[in-house]
Amino acid sequence: MPGNTSENKGLAKIIPTRSGPGLEHLWLPYAQMKTMPLPLSVKATHGCRIILADGRELIDGIASWWTACHGYNHSHIREAVEHQLATMPHVMFGGLVHEQALTLARRLAGLLGPGKLDRVFFSESGSVAVEVALKMALQYWCNRGIFGRDRIIAFKGGYHGDTSGAMAISDAEGGFHGTLSGALPQQIIIDLPVDEASTAALETVLAQHSEHIAAIIVEPLVQGAGGMRFHDAQVLQTLRTLADRYGLLLIFDEIFTGFGRTGTMFAFEQATVVPDIITLSKALTGGTLPLAATVARRNVFDAFWSDDAAKALMHGPTFMANALGCAAANASLDLFAREPRLGQVAKIEALLRAGLEPCRKLAGVKEVRVKGGIGVVELDRIENINKLRQRFIDEGVFVRPFGSIVYLTPAFTIAEEDLARLTSTVARVLA
Repeated sequence: MPGNTSENKGLAKIIPTRSGPGLEHLWLPYAQMKTMPLPLSVKATHGCRIILADGRELIDGIASWWTACHGYNHSHIREAVEHQLATMPHVMFGGLVHEQALTLARRLAGLLGPGKLDRVFFSESGSVAVEVALKMALQYWCNRGIFGRDRIIAFKGGYHGDTSGAMAISDAEGGFHGTLSGALPQQIIIDLPVDEASTAALETVLAQHSEHIAAIIVEPLVQGAGGMRFHDAQVLQTLRTLADRYGLLLIFDEIFTGFGRTGTMFAFEQATVVPDIITLSKALTGGTLPLAATVARRNVFDAFWSDDAAKALMHGPTFMANALGCAAANASLDLFAREPRLGQVAKIEALLRAGLEPCRKLAGVKEVRVKGGIGVVELDRIENINKLRQRFIDEGVFVRPFGSIVYLTPAFTIAEEDLARLTSTVARVLA
């Protein structure tokens, strides 16, 4: 047996057990397992706090990768999930539907604009939601009898996920997928049209290659994991104009920006334009359970409405429209409807601006920027990111810098004193 060879026994001596029990069997995300610091063991969460197994309590500054918009363990979401668990935790979505999914689809369509984005396809993660959006866009043309449109335009600084199609439209220079770039489908990655020169460059590409392009995809207002890069609403208006001029579909990836993070329920509302397809996830369930949605306009869906079975969208995640996830999402939307979440985001924005302002004067700080519930301090460089992360933990906060940025994306329910502690800690640690 391979496990009994002397060669493998020697290998076991080389690879250390980091700390058990069980950690030696984990493969953690975005981490060089050989050199990374030991992860923190979490015992519980509540509100905006993470309670560690050793008894320490951290103020969470990033809401678990931007998902826990209502804070952790919100009683209304928990009760909805508990009730659904007692009724039906899951049922396959092939040939069957259930009330939680029907209600959620209806509510999302209403929030996104009645008669506009109104066909909802559920999946389990943001990356898959993007994959579904790409398949919709590519097959849309084939179903209409137009072939050869097999390229997607995406933008430098963008990040859309870690599955193959999503990686292909993410900027490899951002450091996520560079080693795999040669194995991925080749898409068109270009500068965002933020000024006359970059707009002209994009239009040149469209004029020369539009017959090969199926869609344009963009993270509206904020490129999240690519470095929390901001752009204004005019960029989205430009993209809508160019997509219409050259007859292309426009996809907005709102997995990060959706559900209040930029100050409006959805980022695209600030541009007064509507995409043809939108992707949603992360805060969709208030950070409780995995769920995602790809929502299309009626004209996109109509290209799949046919007597020809071959024109159907052939995609079906096993846990599509999971009833527990849909129950959590419906409860999260209840909270947006009855509690002043967008008002809280506006207050957070003002507090982030004031609290991070002292960072502008610090040596090595390149820029400070704030939008909605996002506060960013960009540095010239971070020389030892693991040491910096540990400094924040030692100060009693969970802030996880990446690349050259330190950022805050707190829960919308965070107390003013907790947010003040987060911003003052960022300023003090960077000083």
